[in-house]
Amino acid sequence: MSRILLATRNAKKLAELQRILGDSVKVLGLSDVREFPEEPETGATFEANAVDKAVQAARETGEISLADDSGFCVDALNSMPGVLSARWAGHHGDDDANKQLVLAQLTDTPDERRGAEFVCALALAVPGEEPRVVRGQWRGVVIREERGSNGFGYDPIFVPEGGDGRSSAELTPAEKDAQSHRGLATALMLPQLKAALGLI
Repeated sequence: MSRILLATRNAKKLAELQRILGDSVKVLGLSDVREFPEEPETGATFEANAVDKAVQAARETGEISLADDSGFCVDALNSMPGVLSARWAGHHGDDDANKQLVLAQLTDTPDERRGAEFVCALALAVPGEEPRVVRGQWRGVVIREERGSNGFGYDPIFVPEGGDGRSSAELTPAEKDAQSHRGLATALMLPQLKAALGLI
């Protein structure tokens, strides 16, 4: 079976990619390979961070590696939190604090100015080759109260445009995969990924 390393320790991201790629590919996470010192994310863009993570993972492990850098960009906050999404409230990975800070910052923002998008830059690094990177974007609006218990991060405060009014956290995993920023980026990368894995 082909395998690919997704340079993350986030179990939900690993499960999401495994669902998208199906049973013909085994998705490994950083916990499944020999440990190495991970370089901090210092890029100014999602693409820069994704490429840095994928290239380091491929170099350190010899595995074909994918890495994503994703975040939540709110129009009224000048596209922030952006690359700072995971640590917007000051502590990395504190989803509740991050969501509450965004909601507080938008308290006086009228509904028509609460546009936002999730962004995912996905980079593929094959040892000995130049990295490739794609971007997926998922537009919608920030609602005023959390809804739903699926997903993670900012999902409970985001309603995608063109949908039926459910938040991202109220969608089923399959529904989210079909329309999300990460699902779109993965679909854009899939031909290159399959070629790298020898699946086509």
